[in-house]
Amino acid sequence: MKLSLYIAKRYLFAKKSRNAINIISAVSVAGVMVGTMALVIILSVFNGLEKMVTGIFSTFDPDIRIEAARGKVFVPDSLLVVQLGETPGIDNHACILEENALLRYGEKQFIGTVRGVESHYPALTGLGGSMWDGEFLLSDQKGNEYAVVGLGVANNLGLRVNFVTPLAIYLPNRRGSISNPESAFNRHYIWPSGIFEVEQEFDSRYIFLPIGIVRDLLDYENEVSSIEVKLLPGFDMKQVTSRVKALFGSDYLVRDRFEQQELFYKVMKSEKLAIFIILTFIIIVASFNIIGSLTMLIIEKEKDIKILRSLGAGDRLIRRIFIYEGWMISVLGTLAGLTAGFLVCWVQQEFSIIRFQSESLILDAYPVVMKMQDFLLSGATVVAIGYAAAWYPVRYLNRKYLQKQEI
Repeated sequence: MKLSLYIAKRYLFAKKSRNAINIISAVSVAGVMVGTMALVIILSVFNGLEKMVTGIFSTFDPDIRIEAARGKVFVPDSLLVVQLGETPGIDNHACILEENALLRYGEKQFIGTVRGVESHYPALTGLGGSMWDGEFLLSDQKGNEYAVVGLGVANNLGLRVNFVTPLAIYLPNRRGSISNPESAFNRHYIWPSGIFEVEQEFDSRYIFLPIGIVRDLLDYENEVSSIEVKLLPGFDMKQVTSRVKALFGSDYLVRDRFEQQELFYKVMKSEKLAIFIILTFIIIVASFNIIGSLTMLIIEKEKDIKILRSLGAGDRLIRRIFIYEGWMISVLGTLAGLTAGFLVCWVQQEFSIIRFQSESLILDAYPVVMKMQDFLLSGATVVAIGYAAAWYPVRYLNRKYLQKQEI
């Protein structure tokens, strides 16, 4: 094995009588390198985009959300709530009540979703650090209550924190009469304390209120739409979610953060897999250069093959020489591609060279997250393709110069 590898290295780096073989070998290495580099970069960019969007969702979505399996609202069982707080891994939880409402500010109207939350709700999310103006304040020490409005809602209504006009909120009166328009809606006037900016879908929809106000508007007493849970750092989300599901039973729908946005994460994984497959096919096409390079090398080394056979070299050793030759081309291209891909990703992480054209996005440059498993998977895939590409021209060697034996 050492002899075949030594000869293969000599064939790879030594100057050939036909300069075209050296050129094709260099092109083969370059093709594998570019394909590997592209694979690493694209996978790292997908990781960065996934982390970015996950960060956006984590600002708004809780670690675990508990909802009724049937119906929009439910009255939480006090015993279950106590047991929920005692479940290992759970840091805090809060009750949520939300409903679509008509919002009016001055002469402008907008349909949004009011989200009634408890006073400690900001501790469950990252909304406190996502304020565009003002602060996330639902009540003060004097007992005054406030609203926190999404930036999209505020823009549609022409609302700002320092304006003196209150925000009017209208919700259907469940006990009112259709024939009497005055009793058809419950209304409440409130001043905003802050405007948050997370993501356009959330900013253009939600407004946060104290849960008591929303209950009064809906004529509810203790009903909630959901219970949102925050986990302690270091605990496994899947395990804690399983415990909560076992605690609440089949009457409740318990979902972790990834299950709440299940469609998005499935689409992201599918896109990443599709890109990986497409680039793998491109690398396979690039590996055709290895086949051409080895075929020409075999033809050129016809005399060397005969000399080796006369010196007692077996068919297995001769075949391995050219297989190692092709494999080394693949390995060199793979290592160069992994190194180049790492350098490109590192430069993008440190200096943000490639930027987004749109100024409305949260980040101004393409996010990149490098993962070791992507490098290992990319390297293993390219090396395997290179081995297959090296094996094919050796069949030509086997048919023309060697006895027909299994490789």
